[in-house]
Amino acid sequence: MKKTLIGLAVPFALVSSVHAQSSVTLFGLLDVGVSYVSNEKGSHNFKADDSIWTPSLWGIRGVEDLGGGYKTLFDLESQFAVNTGKGIPGPNADFNRQAFVGLEKDGIGRVTFGQQYNLMADFLFFPPAKLDGAFMYGGLYNMRQGPFAALGIPQNPTGSFDFDQMAGTSRVSNSVKVTSATFDGLRVGALYGFGNTAGSFSSNNTIGFGVNYAIGGFGVGAAYNETRYQALNDGHDGIRNFGVGVSQAIGELYLNALYTNTKNTLTGGMVQVLQAGGLYAFNPFWRLGANYQYMKGNAGLSHNRAQQVTTALQYSLSKRTVVYAEGVFQWTGGDVEGGHNAWINGAGQSSTDHQFIGRLGLQTAF
Repeated sequence: MKKTLIGLAVPFALVSSVHAQSSVTLFGLLDVGVSYVSNEKGSHNFKADDSIWTPSLWGIRGVEDLGGGYKTLFDLESQFAVNTGKGIPGPNADFNRQAFVGLEKDGIGRVTFGQQYNLMADFLFFPPAKLDGAFMYGGLYNMRQGPFAALGIPQNPTGSFDFDQMAGTSRVSNSVKVTSATFDGLRVGALYGFGNTAGSFSSNNTIGFGVNYAIGGFGVGAAYNETRYQALNDGHDGIRNFGVGVSQAIGELYLNALYTNTKNTLTGGMVQVLQAGGLYAFNPFWRLGANYQYMKGNAGLSHNRAQQVTTALQYSLSKRTVVYAEGVFQWTGGDVEGGHNAWINGAGQSSTDHQFIGRLGLQTAF
């Protein structure tokens, strides 16, 4: 009887041991507020809007310690609209934000497989880089849009929504990503997204590279991404992005500058963007961020251009909850009269060459 009890106890002891070396975390972000748009399709609009400063999402993240510095990890993330409770982008979008599993070795790096952010986001937008004001205070309104719908990005709600693919709105399915650990401030990464096209290894695929370097309060990052789409030359052409940025922390002031270049490799349409800004912390509770962006299309986009100023004042109610006031103004120009209407990301197109958005919002994390 004692042997039987001991035999039964062994697997439970093993399970307890495994659980002691593993962790699973439920996490999420919720962003809500009200926005005033000066001109949206010809009329002003005062509306409830969510997922502006940050996307509203929830997810499950897990790590299992395999011993010897090795770990198994996974991440599942799903985005939704707080005001309606509906999933984004729609039905059957469970864990559309990210869904990956992989292995990690302490001091070496990780390899992950699944649907993942591309390296424009990983090495220019998200920490540790934080080279885009959209991450720190501007959110969706600060991501690139403007009068550039003629870029014609497939599977894109406007043809140019977040066209430089900086902010994680463009994920890569069927991808393999390798990211190194940080060595003396240097971190590198590479990504390949399989096109899963019979008879062709190179069509409908994605390739990307990224590098970060940080020393003291100074940081620099660069990234490249090219995604090919079936709608562009049967999957042999696509949207090519690259970018480079720098940052400098001076006491409580964080400064950043960013350049991105986006090209439709089939049509030749191209947009260049230069952004410069900063975030200042007055104390642990109050922060003020502001930046200026200049966006310029080539002849294939009628030399359309846009200038945009974004500013946001944030107050931390706690470590998890922030209230904020944001103001955004964009004005535009181009070769074709009436063909360069202003268009701030996350809003409807203006019927004129300028557009303003004011917003009061609340964001919390768990």
